Amino acid sequence: MSFIQILLVIAPVFLVIGVGHVAVRGGLLTDAAVDGVMRYANYLAFPVLLFSAIARMDLSANYNPALLATFYLGSTNSFILAMLGARYIFKRDWQDAVVIGFGGLFTNAFLLGIPISERALGADALGPNFAIISVHSPYCYTLGVIAMEIARAEGKGIIATLRAIGASMIRNPLIIAIVSGFTVNLSGIDLPKLIWDAVDLIARGAVPAALVALGGVLTRYNFGRSLGAASMVATLSLIVHPMIVFLLGTHVFHLDDGAFNSALLTAAMAPGVNIYIFATIYQRAMGAAASTLILATSLSVITVSAWMLLLR
Repeated sequence: MSFIQILLVIAPVFLVIGVGHVAVRGGLLTDAAVDGVMRYANYLAFPVLLFSAIARMDLSANYNPALLATFYLGSTNSFILAMLGARYIFKRDWQDAVVIGFGGLFTNAFLLGIPISERALGADALGPNFAIISVHSPYCYTLGVIAMEIARAEGKGIIATLRAIGASMIRNPLIIAIVSGFTVNLSGIDLPKLIWDAVDLIARGAVPAALVALGGVLTRYNFGRSLGAASMVATLSLIVHPMIVFLLGTHVFHLDDGAFNSALLTAAMAPGVNIYIFATIYQRAMGAAASTLILATSLSVITVSAWMLLLR
């Protein structure tokens, strides 16, 4: 896959963000309207999208514990390093640090990872990609919510902290969507087509709505203020995470070529818009999340090309 082909995959993401940015600058959308769109994406559209994906996924296809361990050990280490870097290098408080760390955890495995992997590896080689994606949101959001609730506990006792975590997870629309999706999937409940049609209508608008709102929100932030933290997360996401996957896949778990290629390319993707969704839910480090998304996605054109050359 050439540099131009990778650019063509990534370009629509920036165009939609640009639409939101221009709409606010031109007065077509107000700040209140942008906040409304983002709230819609956070509390309805993305949870519905998450529910739909989990409820319909094939839990038995392409599941390889070594594949999942390779990928998620890499992402978890990237999360921890980004969180510690935000706290001790950039002196952010723990709640901001968790949001910034989330950027190192959540890769754009679907919107970028699937089209790039399909063109690089072929449509028949995407089974491991879908296995990674099927547990991506459940794992990342659950880890992120738990870490945030621990950070918000601010020295409370272990019992109070556990209660706060439990209460937050029960109310969190993303966690509700994850539990509901697995319930439908594992129980074999056959929802009426009418319900699925409505779910699909909402789910299809989740990512465009979030990207348009992100473009509008970017008018409020100075990109340079968060450049240091964004650069750190971009480095961890685009270089460190895939490097860990490379080492684990070749020297520890000895993945076959198909699983290894899918894990490495997925790990090499930039953070997805979910990092900004996570930031806006908690109203923390939103400028850093937005800057990370823009910077890392831009740089990924170069870094993904380099990782693909290494695979070849």
